[in-house]
Amino acid sequence: MSWPVIVVTGANSGVGLGICQRLLVQLISKSPTDAQPHYNFHVQKSTTSDASFDGLTLILACRSRQRGEAARDKLYQFADEQVRHLEILPGYDGHAETFRKHLTIVVHTVDLSRIQTVFRFADEVIKTYPYVSHLICNAGVASFVSINWLLALKQFTMNWVEAVTAPIFYTQEVGQLSQDGLGWVWQCNVFGHYVLFRSLESHLAKYQMSTGARVIWMSSHESNPIYYDPTDWQLVKTAHSYESSKFQMDLIAHRLDQASLQDSDPLPTRHLIVLPGVAGTNIASALLDTFSSMCMFFAFYLARFLGSPYHLITGFKAAISAVHLCLVPLACLPTVSLTEFDDSDPTAKVEVGFRYVSECDRWGKERVGTMKLTRSKEHNNQCDDLLEHCDRLFTAFCEAEGRPLHS
Repeated sequence: MSWPVIVVTGANSGVGLGICQRLLVQLISKSPTDAQPHYNFHVQKSTTSDASFDGLTLILACRSRQRGEAARDKLYQFADEQVRHLEILPGYDGHAETFRKHLTIVVHTVDLSRIQTVFRFADEVIKTYPYVSHLICNAGVASFVSINWLLALKQFTMNWVEAVTAPIFYTQEVGQLSQDGLGWVWQCNVFGHYVLFRSLESHLAKYQMSTGARVIWMSSHESNPIYYDPTDWQLVKTAHSYESSKFQMDLIAHRLDQASLQDSDPLPTRHLIVLPGVAGTNIASALLDTFSSMCMFFAFYLARFLGSPYHLITGFKAAISAVHLCLVPLACLPTVSLTEFDDSDPTAKVEVGFRYVSECDRWGKERVGTMKLTRSKEHNNQCDDLLEHCDRLFTAFCEAEGRPLHS
């Protein structure tokens, strides 16, 4: 077997399900368009690499087996519809049928708020599959409890497009803990995925195809360092745990990618940051009734029509950046040389890399763009401290479970 083995967390709904659907559409085709380096940011506009695969193992990492199996059945049905569509086209070459025969979609349960289940999930994957080619860290939670309508009115009055792109008016619960006694949002969004990567790290290294293994970290336009207090690294005391957790994810992903590129491995595991844009998902649905949900979608469409490039609205369209980074040759992606930080001003920011952003035009035609990733010496120090905390906790959980630190 040489085709991809892709793990997607939170795969049963929203952008996670959209990623799975988009992967199927792309790989059922002999020439996947999302694999082509045709955007302005690509350093190479042509490639000899073949992104065509005769099969795929797609692992749906879901908290609920029932919802995961419903998503699996939906994906198989979706794949069959794609095959039937391609079969009737002139010049059909039979690739879709071959791919479908070698398509395996399987559900493995994991609850990122319980590290014991993360270890169990990793053990199942390592035991069952020869390698992992892609880990897509998509699952995420937010502790939204209400809407501050006064603040919402203020943000909508000042910049209503920004209000429906990166809202600041959601009230979030403070002090919520996981079953493991850690900050709940922090564990689900950051530490759980970090433990999952560390547990699968050696299995990712076993994927020796020329494309190399990749970890995709799903960030957010709401990622923001202004709310982050490094002394509250588990985000228990902050009223902005969601925004802070996405900032932490950016820090960790960039640092892991730097470390991987500096390694002597000829096929390093890359860590890439994705912003899926704005899509209608369940993350804030508990706060909205039918009417307010309709108003939200109307605002999304209006913002897009008036020129916002970030309102993709559907999970399938929002998935374009993640799927592109799964398939495009890594040699086509831009790189940034290591930059010296300004020792005289620890808050001075320098460009250190890129985040890859799902975008669209006003008619909804999706594309991939980039945002510069900037960091300061202060952020760099915060990242060092955060990774030290994560490593220490990871070691403690391994010791408590009687697990080796390196699988």
